[in-house]
Amino acid sequence: MLFDMHIHMFSDGIAEKALSHLTQLFGHPPLTNGTVSDTKRKMKEWGVTSFTALNIATKPSQQKVINDWAASVQSNQVCCFGTVHPDAPDAPQEIERMAKLHLHGIKLHPDFQEFMITDPKLYPIYEAASDLGLPITFHVGRDPENIEAPHATPSGILQLSRLFPKLTIIAAHLGGARMFDEVEQTLAGKNVYFDTALTNVLCPPEQFLRIVRKHGSERILFGSDCPWQSPLDEFKWLERLNLPSKDRENIYWNNAVRLLKIDKS
Repeated sequence: MLFDMHIHMFSDGIAEKALSHLTQLFGHPPLTNGTVSDTKRKMKEWGVTSFTALNIATKPSQQKVINDWAASVQSNQVCCFGTVHPDAPDAPQEIERMAKLHLHGIKLHPDFQEFMITDPKLYPIYEAASDLGLPITFHVGRDPENIEAPHATPSGILQLSRLFPKLTIIAAHLGGARMFDEVEQTLAGKNVYFDTALTNVLCPPEQFLRIVRKHGSERILFGSDCPWQSPLDEFKWLERLNLPSKDRENIYWNNAVRLLKIDKS
């Protein structure tokens, strides 16, 4: 049983354009065409039972359209996180609407959306998410678009977790892509979740195991960042690390089901 907590897909009308732009940015060809149908088909081929699609509004005007679409494509196989834009004056109200749409959480990408995660203008968003019990997945670490000056760092996530102790935080890319020393020193063991997206290509195996031991497998979620990485490749890499079976069960399935409060028995 494999639950991928970090994938991206798009409506049929924008998938080709979105992937073309992102391919130029990342310099890596996608493994799906970005549509719902192709993503679902590939996930089944790769052995993924269920997955969470993370969505990002890069302009305030996009958030309602994206959230309506996300709600429309949910199924037993597909869970969706909605999104808000930090410059949208109605972002807290949109989070309330997201809860009514039964979206499972919120995705924020500080680099693409151009905000620092500790900026007080985000506080109403964090408060609304806390009040409604919606987790927020943050892109954390050095992104190819902004590799020298990341908008979200492990230390920033730690500060945020202390400011909003009731907020469920998921720090993508094992707490901080290309910043694993800082993750290990400052964030591992704290009350946040990590996902494993891209760790197989970014994190040394020995350091990954140290972070898991310090942080606890009950707060680590399997994620691939598909279509930029195959969940099967991520899974095979994790299997080679010979984690205890309980840790693998937590990471691959149990934690996601518990966090999202869904019945996948």
